[in-house]
Amino acid sequence: MLSRINLQKSVVSAARQGLKTTRSYSLAATYFPNEPKSPELITDSIPGPKSLASNEELGEVFDNRAAYFVSDYTNSVGNYLSDADGNRLLDVYAQISSIALGYNNPALKETAKSDEMATALINRPALACFPSTDYGKVLKEGILAAAPPGLSKVWTALSGSCANETAFKAAFMYQAAKRRGSMDFTAEELTSVMQNKTPGASDAVILSFEKGFHGRLFGSLSTTRSKAIHKMDIPAFPWPVAPFPKLKYPLDEFKHENLAEEDRCLAELEEIFHSYPKEIAAIIVEPVQSEGGDNHASARYFQGLRDLTMKYEILMIVDEVQTGVAATGKFWAHEHWNLTTPPDMVTFSKKFQAAGFYFRNPDLQPHQPFRQFNTWCGDPSKALIARTIYQEISKNNLVEATAQVGDYLYKGLSEILAKYPTKVKNLRGENFGTFIAWDFIGASERQEFLDSCRAHGINMGGCGDFAVRLRPTLVFEKNHADIFLALTEDIMKKLYT
Repeated sequence: MLSRINLQKSVVSAARQGLKTTRSYSLAATYFPNEPKSPELITDSIPGPKSLASNEELGEVFDNRAAYFVSDYTNSVGNYLSDADGNRLLDVYAQISSIALGYNNPALKETAKSDEMATALINRPALACFPSTDYGKVLKEGILAAAPPGLSKVWTALSGSCANETAFKAAFMYQAAKRRGSMDFTAEELTSVMQNKTPGASDAVILSFEKGFHGRLFGSLSTTRSKAIHKMDIPAFPWPVAPFPKLKYPLDEFKHENLAEEDRCLAELEEIFHSYPKEIAAIIVEPVQSEGGDNHASARYFQGLRDLTMKYEILMIVDEVQTGVAATGKFWAHEHWNLTTPPDMVTFSKKFQAAGFYFRNPDLQPHQPFRQFNTWCGDPSKALIARTIYQEISKNNLVEATAQVGDYLYKGLSEILAKYPTKVKNLRGENFGTFIAWDFIGASERQEFLDSCRAHGINMGGCGDFAVRLRPTLVFEKNHADIFLALTEDIMKKLYT
């Protein structure tokens, strides 16, 4: 096992970055007075014997082949995830970007123990038919209070995939209603739809982008283009795909090349819009293609997307399932673009612990009931959690704090990784909060690094073919960054010198 961290050295080393944060106190220390000061490693390897045994038992009844290790959430605290053996790892993966305020956050515990929560849990309503008396208030104080600029309505759903699926349905029904005008459904439509045929069943499509990931249900999986294994053996809609820019780094050294690449992609997209033989109801795009490798594009490119969708009367769905809720230094990542016109829909999940999509045009709600519908249509208990998450973010200025610690992390990583140009490349995510990633030269080198991270007490994840990504909580602070940077420097040094 590699050597343990010298905390004194780590603080001095990280302080050389020269960046300061405005907050004069540690919110993490206030939330989590018993949070470890550094990773706590008990076993010689991770997973340890208890985790292995527990995982083997779980495997008898549940498909656990993707498990890194079995976690003990009772023993997890703040930015530290515990495994079944009692090892506590600094977690910069945070349940695939889903933990906003740290493990066992006291504000969330208080919400969980409230009478409101008990009522929501034991009387889970079929919201579309029997909405609770307080659901509108809970939404207005939480999910809707956090709505992206220009969007004032929400449809709540069950997961990120479900959020995208229901946004697709809204797009199809909207475009069909616009064509149909004031006319009612025809007898032919009503008959043909029961045979899954046109004109009742639409042959319109959703366009997505190379390397995009939008979920694992049938519609969302048809728009997912990240890895073949995600889609193998599953029937898919024959929907179109457009190129997504492949930027070169460092950005300031490849300005001309990257502008040309983005222009190429926009030109190819417009050609698809112009010549595609079926109606394109909507496009769906991520601000950063997360599962596909943390692929970025410029605000100029995304404004170009918006201009084209408006020119061709195609809806724009922005998938903020992974990028949303403050991780990028804005509450919603697409706020970095400063679009002249907001997106038509923005989907969310993960860090909000709830799911759904925002919109502003009331016509994105079908005119007839029971069309955008399922039994639960979301979950009031999750809306209560989302409300607390939003209120804690707002009260403690966590959007700005995340932007600042992200700048600190990026500068520290740029100094460390610059020493290994033959092993790593394409550090990206500058001025984008803690949404930072870089590439290794190959998959085996990437895995070697991730395994070494775990052995040193860091839980970290990869994406795409060669990338590693940071996805820490919103209460990941400078002292946590110091530990992470020092360990990363130690690991890289031992692996490659």
